[in-house]
Amino acid sequence: MNAVRSPAVAGTFYPAEPNLLRNEVGRLLSDAPKTGQASAPKALIVPHAGYVYSGPVAAPAYACLAPIADQIKRVVLLGPAHRVAVRGLVLPEANHFATPLGEIALDREAIKQLDGLPQVVVSDAPHAMEHSLEVHLPFLQTVLKDFRLVPLVVGRATADEVAAVLERLWGGPETLILVSSDLSHFLPYELAKQVDADSVQHILKLDSRLNHEQACGATPVNGLLAIARRKGLGAQLLDLRNSGDTAGDKSRVVGYASIAFYEEPNGGETSNPEDEYGGVLLKVARNAIASKFGEAGASCEIRPWMHRPGASFVTLTQSGNLRGCIGSLEAHRPLVEDVQKNAIAAAFHDPRFAPLSKNEFVSTRVEVSLLTPAQAIEFESEAHALSQLRPGVDGLILQFGRYRSTFLPQVWETLPDPATFLGHLKRKAGLAQDFWHDEMQLSRYTVSKWKEAGHE
Repeated sequence: MNAVRSPAVAGTFYPAEPNLLRNEVGRLLSDAPKTGQASAPKALIVPHAGYVYSGPVAAPAYACLAPIADQIKRVVLLGPAHRVAVRGLVLPEANHFATPLGEIALDREAIKQLDGLPQVVVSDAPHAMEHSLEVHLPFLQTVLKDFRLVPLVVGRATADEVAAVLERLWGGPETLILVSSDLSHFLPYELAKQVDADSVQHILKLDSRLNHEQACGATPVNGLLAIARRKGLGAQLLDLRNSGDTAGDKSRVVGYASIAFYEEPNGGETSNPEDEYGGVLLKVARNAIASKFGEAGASCEIRPWMHRPGASFVTLTQSGNLRGCIGSLEAHRPLVEDVQKNAIAAAFHDPRFAPLSKNEFVSTRVEVSLLTPAQAIEFESEAHALSQLRPGVDGLILQFGRYRSTFLPQVWETLPDPATFLGHLKRKAGLAQDFWHDEMQLSRYTVSKWKEAGHE
């Protein structure tokens, strides 16, 4: 059979005219930020909306393939079924997939390796109008040039069933695994950012228990995460945004992330990145403040782990006295960006202090704290809550209606008594120190922290 699957969404999801399409893909790739990865990815998770919405988030994933474009000869492409309800994973009967940029041959030799798997079926119907695979093809044609395709529409299946398919197709450096998925759908902008940041954290931890509220492609994503965990892959976030950031309004947005998976954990890094967190993040924070004074900062190489979502606080002190402290309680953007923005906010926008002056900057000491995800504390009374606090260890978040505040674990140094610690936290939130209500919520986190020497 020489049947060709024709493009279904050219002219809607991406330009139908070949030159316009080449120019659009080329622009997206040239605008993609450098990711700093040190080795070639084995697998990618990439979003599949129209290019105006998710193209800027998808592009960094494809841009990182450019150095190995001649090496990749097979792309195993999995995406969720949107148009036709199916059970299992569906291959097409067609032998070629077409886009305005030309035809791509299917890798029939690789497809034969799936013979005998009961979860794999053959049908053109689920492929005919499916956009979740098609939108990736012009990017692949532009970056890779010479490759064959194994396209699979994924319906109802378990993570293990998807992983079994990937196991047979895994291959070596000639094979790229590409999973197509968006994240949350139609949430308000700020809520979507929180939900998507949490989902990405699960993906980076290779937690294969995502649901379809978190990602429309949860089924193939979970299969990839399951096999990535077995094979010891490391994951790196390349980009995380939503349609409110790219082209849509912010009342109802769709989330997008591009994530790379490496057979060398941490994207080819030779040591545990946490060993270098302190020195690098302190440079990032100081450089961000220096840039506002028109000064060039110290040299600081961007490392892959810095692109993963992270929650940080930046604290400034002078002669041991607080001069500014601003931070994030939830990971909702890349760690490097979080530290930069919090450093600038601590220096110039902490409402308790006047903006930092250039003369002061030289004698200001920078501290960066990296937060773990907060965990709720269950309690029956204030006394019960106090009994669970760990002085010197716990950072604490208080929430009551519109009132919210936090203390970093460092605050225990000046408020070592749990009752006093909690009382001052209430006052910080705008409540009376002796206030208590059964609906008050408390959660705790821990931090890794690093402080500059020699600036006081």
